[in-house]
Amino acid sequence: MKFPFDIVGFDLDGTLLDTSGDLAAAVNHVLDSVGRPRLSPETVKQYIGGGAKLMLQQGLEATGGIPNNDFKPLYRQMLTYYEAHVSVHSRPFDGALAVLDALDDMGVRYAVVTNKFESLAVKLLTDLNLAHRMGCILGADTLGKENAKPSGAPIFEMIQRCGGGRAAYIGDSIYDVMAAKNANIPSVAVSFGFLHGPVEDMGADAIINHFDELLECLRGMESN
Repeated sequence: MKFPFDIVGFDLDGTLLDTSGDLAAAVNHVLDSVGRPRLSPETVKQYIGGGAKLMLQQGLEATGGIPNNDFKPLYRQMLTYYEAHVSVHSRPFDGALAVLDALDDMGVRYAVVTNKFESLAVKLLTDLNLAHRMGCILGADTLGKENAKPSGAPIFEMIQRCGGGRAAYIGDSIYDVMAAKNANIPSVAVSFGFLHGPVEDMGADAIINHFDELLECLRGMESN
């Protein structure tokens, strides 16, 4: 039976990769520099999904606010540190590589659509020897910040760059589900991601608890 999708798109942080250790280290690097208490990776996970700027803003607000209302230098400091340490702790979630291998075997194209800066996403995926496998890698700045998720624009762009066809999108946040809905494609939410609330509340078309469930889940969407 032919696989029902020609393209499978993945969010990056909290979906394809567990990047919480490196993101928490970057936030804590800034907090250290301004004499704030460090945050655990579990806490920082709650701030991931809306981009690096929002993540740092929430980290600072959780520990006493933005010093002197001067956010920009701290943001630049975090980005510089993160770029230099982007792949120290980050790894694919369990089962993710097996899914990519299976998609390769079926001739299904796959891509990353993230709210991370494109350059950081490319560097991270290159470091993990995954970038060359992607049909495309789209970041929050690829099409301009006004077209980042939850806009459907990067999903449409992914489909075009991957040669067209029926697509599905996998993510861990409401931004991901909304982007898929805005592009009129089905979405799958992962319960193991960096969740901001109950996974059931996102409104995804399906939920998986492990990557082992993804292919069967997508096959079940054939008649939808």
